[in-house]
Order: sequence, then structure tokens, then C-alpha cells
Amino acid sequence: MFNFPDPTQAQLTEDGQLKHFLDIEGLPESLLLELLDTADSFVDMSEQQVKKVPLLRGKTVANLFFENSTRTLSTFELAAKRLSADVLNLNISTSSTKKGETLKDTLMTLEAMHSDMFVVRHSDSGAAHFIASQVTPNVAIINAGDGRHAHPTQAMLDMMTIRRHKGGFKHLKVAIVGDILHSRVARSQIHALRILGVPEIRLIAPRTLLPRNVEMLGVKVFTNMAQGLRDADVVIMLRLQKERMTSALLPSESEFFKLYGLSEEKLAFAHPEAIVMHPGPINRGVEIASSVADGPKSVILNQVTNGIAVRMAVMSMAMSGQVAERAKKLEAGE
Repeated sequence: MFNFPDPTQAQLTEDGQLKHFLDIEGLPESLLLELLDTADSFVDMSEQQVKKVPLLRGKTVANLFFENSTRTLSTFELAAKRLSADVLNLNISTSSTKKGETLKDTLMTLEAMHSDMFVVRHSDSGAAHFIASQVTPNVAIINAGDGRHAHPTQAMLDMMTIRRHKGGFKHLKVAIVGDILHSRVARSQIHALRILGVPEIRLIAPRTLLPRNVEMLGVKVFTNMAQGLRDADVVIMLRLQKERMTSALLPSESEFFKLYGLSEEKLAFAHPEAIVMHPGPINRGVEIASSVADGPKSVILNQVTNGIAVRMAVMSMAMSGQVAERAKKLEAGE
């Protein structure tokens, strides 16, 4: 577990531009909207014959994944390549950190290779903040998920998906369902939804999978699916984080599905035009029925497509902020 500095100071330049992307908390609504607008400009690139722009040409992006995730790593790698960056994927499981080299030594080695951006995924909360505090100022740090703490790019691709299907945020009822306790995605989603002005955020879970005092985040808590889903405009299902559970918090997966899995019968309580989301990977028949995951209200595959665009936007904005801050310091003679 690492310490958390002020998220706003750690992430923004003096002019309010993005220089790191570590957490949603503390960021202004205007910056989140700028990020979404930038991502919108990238989303149609997949339909073009040439799927590249030169925004990061000559830059090196190092993906430092201390925790496995094929989906997130793949979308970050593809996003960096579509921005014309050179990409280095560091296999931490076989790297020198397993031979006794410290994290700081690894960072210094990568800096010596003149890397411009580190995309970091780590099992310890606060790891991305720690790395941002240790690297030289001209290296941008993007948090690809740290412990139970935050997963800001996942939250923003979810926000992009919601906006593209619902047009905005100010009128929505959003329900987040499942393993809230262990989910860094849920925490980042709650912060993003609040900043963007969603008036009603609902959490639906058994008591054993709810954090203590979670109501302090400005959410409504339900332990009954029918009550929590009633008239919801957006339903976000979460994966059961079984690898992070230290005790038996559930009677069984079948019992969980019976009470909290999203079936067509339970989805009928939501608004008729509700959309269904899931950050993946999906445990079919545990969190969600296949008929719902593959059904007409599911936008799960749209989330994957939007994830590439959002990560392109984050990378380009962070690098732009780094360049602007460096130029300002050079002008000041620092």
C-alpha cells in the first residue's frame, strides 16, 4: 500500500492541463468533458483505412503491468500505436523485479531508455501515485488500475459509452451492481458520475460486498435488486473479484446469480430504454445472463471500442500537458 498525495496537484499542470492520469477524484468537470470530447474525435478512426495519427510520433510508451490484464494491456498498446508511439511492453513476471531489483531501480532503467510515458497496472493501491512521485517530471504516468483504489481510464470509457447512448448525465439514474467492496472500477465510476452531475447513483450488492460508510460518497445503497433497479437508465454490472476476497463473502456463485445476477426478469425493473454495461471480463451465469450480455440493451462491446478512443485521448492530453509544462519552465529559466 502506497501513500496518496493530493490528486489534483499530482495530475495537473499549473495551467490546469493533464500531465498524469492517476485518479478521477479531484479532477474538474471541464477536464473530464474535454477528455470525452477528445475521445469522440478518435472513436471513428477504426473505420478509416489508415488508423493512425502522428500525435505521439517519436515518443516511447512503456506498459508496466505488474498485474495481468490482457484486455487493458491490448487496448493501451493499440491506443499508443494509433497515436504513432513506439511501445514497450515490460513482462514484469520475468523482469529484474523478480530477481531483487526494486521498483525504483526499474523506473530509473526505463527512464535511461528515454521513455516518455509509463502505463502502470499494479496490485497495490497507490502504486501509480508513488511512481509519479519518483520519476523525472517529463515522464507522464497513466494509471491502468491500482489495487482496490482506482481505474480511471475504465471509468472514463464507461462515461463515454453512457454519453454516446444517453446524450448526457444530468437526468440519469445509474445503478452499479455487484462486488462494490473490491472494485476499483466502481470507485472511479462513482467519482466520475458525481463530477459529471449524475443526480442519482445507486449501489446494489449484498452487505458483505459493500464498503463501510459508502453512503458518504453520495450514493444510495440497496440490497434488493428489484428496488435498486427500478426505473434505472444505466445498469453497470461488476465482475466478482474472487482473487481479492480474503474470506467467504458469498454462499455460492449460483446463489449470488439468483439474488444479484442480471437476468431478463430483473432487468425488466429498469427503465424500458436502459442500457447494460460490464467492464469485463464477464462471468456468464454469475453476474449476468448470456441472454442479457448479448441482448439488445447490452453496450458491452461498445465499451471495448470506446476504451481505445479514451486511452488515446488520455495519452495525447497527458503528453500535451507535459510538453506545455516543460516549455513554460524553460521560458522561466528553470
